[in-house]
Amino acid sequence: QSFKLLGFLDVQSVPCARESVLYGSLGSLVVGLGHFLATSRVRRSCDFAVGGFICTMLGYWFYCRYNLAQQRIRQRMLKEGMRNKILFEGSSLDPERKQTGNERSNS
Repeated sequence: QSFKLLGFLDVQSVPCARESVLYGSLGSLVVGLGHFLATSRVRRSCDFAVGGFICTMLGYWFYCRYNLAQQRIRQRMLKEGMRNKILFEGSSLDPERKQTGNERSNS
């Protein structure tokens, strides 16, 4: 069962969306409650809570998406390396193959 935030953002299928909303709500609670305990102003504390939600959610969103992109890059490099290992294994281009004296003089 999918949950749509604001009617269009499917939280389950979009990477990092669920965690961003959860951390944003926690940040909202901390900032709003902290501001209320410090100043005892309800309306201003709600404004700070909304700002805390937006800042925390966007901050974690960018952090998570950056890490996801880095992970995908590492996976692509690993996949390419494995394909090259299979392709060059046993040939003269194999970097792990020990060359004999005959092969060195021929190359």
